[in-house]
Amino acid sequence: MRKSAGNDILVVGPAWVGDMVMAQALFMRLKQRWPEAAIDVVAPGWSLPILQRMPEVRAGIELRLGHGEFGFGVRRALGRSLRGHGYARAIVLPGSWKSALVPFFADIPRRIGFRRELRYGLLNDLRPLDRKRLPTTVQQFLALAEDSADVAAPAVPQPRLRADKLRAQELIAQLHLDRQRPAIALMPGAEYGPAKRWPAERFAELAATLSASGWQVWVFGSAKERELGEAITQSHAFVFDLTGRTQLVDVVDLLSVSEAAVSNDSGLMHVAAAVGTRLVAIYGSSSPKMTPPLSANARIVYRELSCSPCFERECPLGHLNCLRGIAATEVMEQLQAK
Repeated sequence: MRKSAGNDILVVGPAWVGDMVMAQALFMRLKQRWPEAAIDVVAPGWSLPILQRMPEVRAGIELRLGHGEFGFGVRRALGRSLRGHGYARAIVLPGSWKSALVPFFADIPRRIGFRRELRYGLLNDLRPLDRKRLPTTVQQFLALAEDSADVAAPAVPQPRLRADKLRAQELIAQLHLDRQRPAIALMPGAEYGPAKRWPAERFAELAATLSASGWQVWVFGSAKERELGEAITQSHAFVFDLTGRTQLVDVVDLLSVSEAAVSNDSGLMHVAAAVGTRLVAIYGSSSPKMTPPLSANARIVYRELSCSPCFERECPLGHLNCLRGIAATEVMEQLQAK
């Protein structure tokens, strides 16, 4: 990575897939305000290929730590290695104290973030977080691109990841997928916890219906979600379990040639939205008012019960009615809606 010209920007990125995708809206706004500035992003290693699909980002800088790991020495060393690169400002998206260490040790003149976890000194442009004015995560990100905290809720540009459709065709061949049937992608996982996951049996029912209706079904997820993938495929014809068989950037390319996608509120939901795929998004313990899919091509299925959103990892009442009450036929109707 070359040294910066003196007006460039360092962003400390979030640790979740969906948040990193939504952060592209911030990068777009920064480019709008400072077209000549380069944007570099401190990020976990898994996100570097996704950052390469964002034209606004010059470079991803890997933070070699696990999720939630403190790693004071690693952060200090990384920050010191960035001294002299000429960054004019740093924007820290996570709310933790430790996330502000890299820009501090990089000696970046203006270090911007929300007033959380006693980050006085580490950040020198601390701003109050007004959740009424900035109700969504992406609006909170965007507000940090402005010169002060006293701004109206910003308009949200739609993230757009670059997809490689030629590479998608190569992946279809490598994974022995069907070349004739149109594809619907299913994303049954949610790293946060089971209270965000529509039951696997509902996904399986939907997959069987799609297969019988002339579609092929691609089930995406990490290796941790293999059990979900197996439960959904259940030897149905033209239903392919791709959990653990693709990298995140592969999913970007395959989603770009899918007719539609069905997803829980998860990182892959935001990936599908940013690729422009027609999307049905299912919400349980979380709320589309806080983390909506940033796409005009998305439909939302949400019960909005008296107990939701609870934002818990597991249903505190033990019934998961916010998700169990959503039938596969309802989701199918949303897929078929024009």
